[in-house]
Amino acid sequence: MEARAINRYVGTSPRKMRLVIDLIRGRGVEEALSALHFTPKHAARTAEKALRSAISNFQNKDEAGRVDTAELFVTTAFVDGGPVLKRISPAPMGRAYRIRKRSNHITIVVARREGKKGGTQQSRKAAAADRTVVQKPAAKKSKKAGSKTKSKSVTKA
Repeated sequence: MEARAINRYVGTSPRKMRLVIDLIRGRGVEEALSALHFTPKHAARTAEKALRSAISNFQNKDEAGRVDTAELFVTTAFVDGGPVLKRISPAPMGRAYRIRKRSNHITIVVARREGKKGGTQQSRKAAAADRTVVQKPAAKKSKKAGSKTKSKSVTKA
């Protein structure tokens, strides 16, 4: 099961917001919240708000009610560009420069991690032993007796 939160028309440029969202993609929810909380960028506040909303949506969607946040992780997080407000700034000689005030839409999806298989220590060791690959030692290559190293030979004419 997964839940998502969409925050639309955020007044930050998408480029700046993507720098922050890239920090949390694929991380656990607790780790992502602490990363956003201590990130010194202004966009991190908005991203943290959207992440908390996604967690709350997951808890409301779940029949059991309270969900341990240690089980949740950020499956997808992306930023789409929003509408651009066009403003005019005065320029020399009667001209005008156009200012583009960009906005964005944030989408964060959280889901529960699947249960870990192999609860006992012995079964974990057995599973690890199955995964290990035994490699044969590589045979040593011997140089041929008549082989010469390449070198420049300088002859005067």
